[in-house]
Amino acid sequence: MIRARITGTGSYMPEKILTNFDIEKMVDTSNDWIVARTGIEERRIAAEGEYTSDLATRAAERALEMAGVAASEIDLIVLGTITGDYPWPATACIVQKNLGADNAYAYDLSAACSGFVYALSCASDFIQSGRGKKALVLGAETLSRIIDWQDRNTCVLFGDGAGAVILEAGEEGDEDGILSSHMHSDGSYLDLLYQPGFGTRHMPNAETLEDRLPYLKMEGNEVFKVAVRSLTSVSLEALQANNLNADDVSLFIPHQANKRILEATAKRVKLKDEQVYINVHKYGNTSGATIPVAMDEAYRGGLLKKGDLVLLSAFGGGFTWGSTMIRWSM
Repeated sequence: MIRARITGTGSYMPEKILTNFDIEKMVDTSNDWIVARTGIEERRIAAEGEYTSDLATRAAERALEMAGVAASEIDLIVLGTITGDYPWPATACIVQKNLGADNAYAYDLSAACSGFVYALSCASDFIQSGRGKKALVLGAETLSRIIDWQDRNTCVLFGDGAGAVILEAGEEGDEDGILSSHMHSDGSYLDLLYQPGFGTRHMPNAETLEDRLPYLKMEGNEVFKVAVRSLTSVSLEALQANNLNADDVSLFIPHQANKRILEATAKRVKLKDEQVYINVHKYGNTSGATIPVAMDEAYRGGLLKKGDLVLLSAFGGGFTWGSTMIRWSM
């Protein structure tokens, strides 16, 4: 078997920081309330004229630089996002143009907060099939553009950012790389977490604008319950598929949605605090970007070394959820 190996990571976060104290001035909430219920202290907000494609391009450039790979060498670009620059074409095609990755084909993947692990699975399959040798996988969002800043239950949770990895084909028999991927979905939960407009079901007009349909809607308490259950089961699935137990995991990098969700999941999987990477306090929930951003931070911060076992798990609207087990190759 030829495995897909991560050979470069990169991330980019917008410069503007929006703290809980800033949000206190916008809606009826408090720093203490937000921290106690989510663990979030601040988040990044894209500047005016800064779009998802811009964040993704910068993250991609850093990943390419680390990997020592030229953009022209990339065979595939997959971008996990729900906040593309346009409904269509794919924002991945804009990133392709920005990078000059003329030999790649590019597409977006919509799986909400699970977008990156879904995209990683697609790119890994692409490389294992022998159709290409190098892929750029991205998660990027400007969620601040679809947040209802009058809704105190959701506006405190989300932020903007982008992360990227370079995947390359290893040699036959290499033990490093992506060991397994496990993806799931259940559309019966749609109305617990979704953005009603603007697709073709709800077109832009005075009524849909008045009903605030362009903005993200979430039933937080119900999402919390399903998220913990799903993240736990899919994390255990990855361990079992590779004949591993919790003690074998060097680092667990979950989707950074809410600190309470992360802690509850880690406890059920029997992971120790030092095995779990958390940065939700700095960035909030950046949907498809959370895992690649955290992965880049962890590696650049010296928390990952060659041979380490890394477990990724994500949960998002749809509902979608998935996990990936990686033997680190750098």
